[in-house]
Formats: sequence, C-alpha cells, structure tokens
Amino acid sequence: MYSIGSAPVVPKVKVMHFVTGGFSGGATQVAISLVRAALPSEHINPILVLRKKRRGDPARITELQQQGIPFAVVPGWNKIATILALVKLCKQVQPDVLVAHGFSEHLWGRYAGLLAKVPVLVHVEHNTKERYNRWRLAQSRWLSLRTAAIIGCSEGVKAVLLAQGMPAERCHAISNGINTAPFRAAVPPLAERSPNIVMVSRFSKQKNHATLLQALSLLKQQGLTPKLLLAGGGKSLHRKPLEKLAVTLGIAEQVQFLGVVRNVPELLQQNQLAVLSSHYEGMPLALLEGMAAGCIAIGSAVPGIQEVLHEGEDGFLVAENDACALAERIKYCLQHSAQLQSVADAGRARALTEFSRERMNQQYEALFMKLVRPEHGSKGA
Repeated sequence: MYSIGSAPVVPKVKVMHFVTGGFSGGATQVAISLVRAALPSEHINPILVLRKKRRGDPARITELQQQGIPFAVVPGWNKIATILALVKLCKQVQPDVLVAHGFSEHLWGRYAGLLAKVPVLVHVEHNTKERYNRWRLAQSRWLSLRTAAIIGCSEGVKAVLLAQGMPAERCHAISNGINTAPFRAAVPPLAERSPNIVMVSRFSKQKNHATLLQALSLLKQQGLTPKLLLAGGGKSLHRKPLEKLAVTLGIAEQVQFLGVVRNVPELLQQNQLAVLSSHYEGMPLALLEGMAAGCIAIGSAVPGIQEVLHEGEDGFLVAENDACALAERIKYCLQHSAQLQSVADAGRARALTEFSRERMNQQYEALFMKLVRPEHGSKGA
C-alpha cells in the first residue's frame, strides 16, 4: 500500500489463470471469461496463461490479441517443460494468486506455483469425471494441502472433490457463468422458430452425441423428421464415427455437422430445442446459452445438468443414455411448443439472472480478496 497525498492507494491483486489452450473445452472458456470480466475491476489485475496445444487454433490466439486480453502461452509438449516455463513466468509477473483450471493443468500449474512461491494457489475442477489414476489422485490430494481454495464449478463437482478426499474447509462451489450480453435483447417466441434441435458441444465420448442420433432415428420411424444442428469442434476421431452412424441410421439428410460456429446465440434463437445428451458434466455452458436464447432445454439427468434444469419448470431432464426417453421428450416438446413457451421463458430468466458471467466473476473476486486480504474479503463477501 502507498499514498498519493492523503489517500491510500492499494495495489490491485494480480491473478494468473492457467488453463489448457485447446479452446474447445469449458475450462478454457471460463478462464477467458474470468479474465475478461476482471479487466475493469478496481481490485483485480488478471492475466491468462495458456498451455500450448499441438492442434491449437491460431485464429483464437489472434482474437485474444484483438480483444485486448492479457495473455501468455507456455509450452505444452511436455509437462516438465510446462512447469519450468510457468515458474519462469510467475517469477516475472509475480502474481498474488495462481488459479489452475482443469485436469491435468491443475497439477502442473500448482507445482509451478509452489516452485515460484506464489502466495495463493487455487484449483478449479471443471468436471464430475476426469481421468484420475491412483498416482494423479495422490498428487492432487498432496497439492490440496498446499492450496488455499479448491473450487468446483457446480455443487455436483464439489461433491466429487469431497469424495476424493479434498479438505472440506477449502472446498467451494462457484457455478460457471455465461456472457449474457448477446442474449439480453428480446428473442423470437417459439412459434416463430424452426422446429429443429441444436446441440452445441465439442465431439467427444463425454458428450454422447450417439444417443441423440439414435433418438432422431426413433423419431423418424414415427414420422417426425426435425433437423439436428451439431455445432462444435473436436477431433475427427470422434466426429467421423458419428457421421457414419447418421448414415447407418438413415438420418444423414437431417443432421448437419456445422463445425465451430461463431454465431451460437443467433443459431440458438432460430430454433426451438437445445439438447445436451452428455454422460457427465461439470456445469453445462452450452445448455445455459440455450436457455438464455429462449429455447426449450433438454438435458441428461446427471450432476451439473441437474442443477441447471428443474423438470417441467425451466427445462426437461431425461435418463442418461436412454434414446427412447430422449426421443419421447423431443417429440413432446416439438408437438407442444406453444404450450411450453412458459417453460422456455422460465429457463431464459434463470440463465440470465443466476448464471451470468458477472455473477461468477463477483464470487471469484470476493474469494480472491478474502484469500489475499482477509480484512477486505470479509467486507466484500
């Protein structure tokens, strides 16, 4: 703290967010959102650090530069190289807080933070299911004793962290939030939209696109042929089998593989249903955006999604991996869309008020201030 005249000036808290540079996952989007939201903060000075991916999209890096997001990139070809580069960067930047997002970046990030003697380490877990083996879980438990706060991006994720043996007194739940600005203007009612389905997610086993394709096939057998718009990136290893499955099921003409879509809000607002058929989730940003866009939201009844949707009130839940149940729910929603306008409206209102990026950032900022400056955090919390 220093003074200008008689007014004390308190330096901003430097917060470094470390995350994978793959861009397709929710962890990266949340880290970017937190940095962007904190830029005008009176208390936080944020920086984003990306672990380079071999197949990273250079265009996304250019976007960060154009948007004025302060960021750096560290090597990703080897975890030791990642840790050493991050240690060097931490010594240069001297952050007060290092936030390590997602598996397995939260391990390497915290090792680097310890070596660089960063005062406060924070681990953010973004999923209810990760590829933990005994060795990596043991590392996470050891690091947890040296970590000031362990954050689950939903209550479901926090429950998993506690079940893993993380210290209860250091575990918190802060829900992911979306940028609500593109959804604030009035949206078309369901009656003015195309009776189609949108699923926004990367192609991976987790997202379980296959069950949605099977549901679409069942609907076709009943004479109902909505289009399915699949927006998202991901490896061809996962996308190509789905393209073949669509052909095998006889629904290829109904399914559009759009790739990465840059106008997701507009896409959602043009169609009636937003579906997420995942096997597991942390906090489903894509479904929140579907709700904010005024779609009827349908999701798997798994932790994370269950916190977002209240059955029949602001969306609908179906059993995980149950193509028949999903087909029946889609059919019901398409055939009764006029009567379900109130459900879509309730989902939109909830997404805009309870799951905004600003609300998420406020909760993170309050926690950071409490950890770094307890007297300030207790007043602002």
